[in-house]
Amino acid sequence: MTGILNILILILSLSATWLCLWAASHLDTGCALLAAWIFSHVANTPFALMHEAVHGVGHPARRWNELLGVVSGWAFPTSYSMQRAAHQGHHLRNRTDLELYDYYLPGQSKRVRNLWLYLGNLLGLYWWSVVFGNLIYLLAPWAYRSRFFVERLAPDLGFGPYVADLAKLPPSRVWPEIALAFAYQAALIHALDLEAAGLALCYWAFALHWSVLQYADHAWSARDVRNGAWNLKVLAPFRWLALNYHYHLAHHQNPEVPWCDLPKHVDPATPQPSFWRIYLSLWKGVRPAPPMGAPADLGFLFPAADQPGNGKAG
Repeated sequence: MTGILNILILILSLSATWLCLWAASHLDTGCALLAAWIFSHVANTPFALMHEAVHGVGHPARRWNELLGVVSGWAFPTSYSMQRAAHQGHHLRNRTDLELYDYYLPGQSKRVRNLWLYLGNLLGLYWWSVVFGNLIYLLAPWAYRSRFFVERLAPDLGFGPYVADLAKLPPSRVWPEIALAFAYQAALIHALDLEAAGLALCYWAFALHWSVLQYADHAWSARDVRNGAWNLKVLAPFRWLALNYHYHLAHHQNPEVPWCDLPKHVDPATPQPSFWRIYLSLWKGVRPAPPMGAPADLGFLFPAADQPGNGKAG
């Protein structure tokens, strides 16, 4: 039943993104802004479905699971194979020195690390960099897989280990997925007669939301590969739209569990900061990194009088 439910959710969420894109291009400014805000949330649903497929729990049938992942990737737009490799790498490198954007390590420039944090996670360039990287792969796969891009440029941008993994994927699989994703976007622009301003407004809103969410569920958490995440507090409708993606600690501890069963694995005794608390704390900038194995930085995240257990944390 979960597989059928996920397919229905994909159809509904894609339809909702079409409506938002059309409204942002053809209605007045107020409606366009509202449409972009809604788009920033409903566009997370296909991404969450791709995430389910990456873990093999989008559909019980392998071929349908793969198809769900590929089609879900069109809305981003990205390659499902690239997302699967990147996300599997994330589960291996989470909170290690290779994936640490809320802290800076000895010898690293605090200014540069803040630049990554502010521009990438807080101002939405993380999403744009993924899409731009896919465009490079589409137009010149040899450039994406070149030593210069993999060994010099990608590490300077903070994506070194990920790009190294992605460059090893077979182009015969990745390139068609990217081509289909961009073809889907082009078909939407033509069929819905989308204007550049409305399109940019929707995707910038999504970029802002998606980029910060990718790290709000990890920032200041324990430096532990498995337990370095949060079960974030967020209003239920927004959590549903993201398919319980905010229950990220439960996911890291149980990556084989589908989204609909994640609430059963949320330990109410563990701290559950709100999305907005994490978001606002990130604007304070990066901090010196504690050693691997250090617990969550609750002293920074929660004021002394507002610690979990006092009934005030959120």
